[in-house]
Amino acid sequence: MRKLADGPEPRAERPATVVLHDEANARIVAFRLEPGQRISPHHSNSTVIVQVTAGSGTFIGEDGRALLSAGETAVYAPGETHAIEAGDEPLRFLAILAPRPGG
Repeated sequence: MRKLADGPEPRAERPATVVLHDEANARIVAFRLEPGQRISPHHSNSTVIVQVTAGSGTFIGEDGRALLSAGETAVYAPGETHAIEAGDEPLRFLAILAPRPGG
């Protein structure tokens, strides 16, 4: 077992990220968005599982939008375009990509 590092420190100018784990089978990235920050629409060739660890935000996928709060999880299919928006409080979440992009 290996304990993973803590999440990223906040950044006023853009969402903050840190890669917590990276191997051929999976990548885990911690995100921190400050109020009003967003991640623009993009896609991955991997399955992307998002787990909210603190705060809440709007997670947008091809089938619509969902407000997720701490403890809630969503999954984006490979190739699915998605975006994320923080609400009025900081949003922290983990993104698990399997398999690792480019792996």
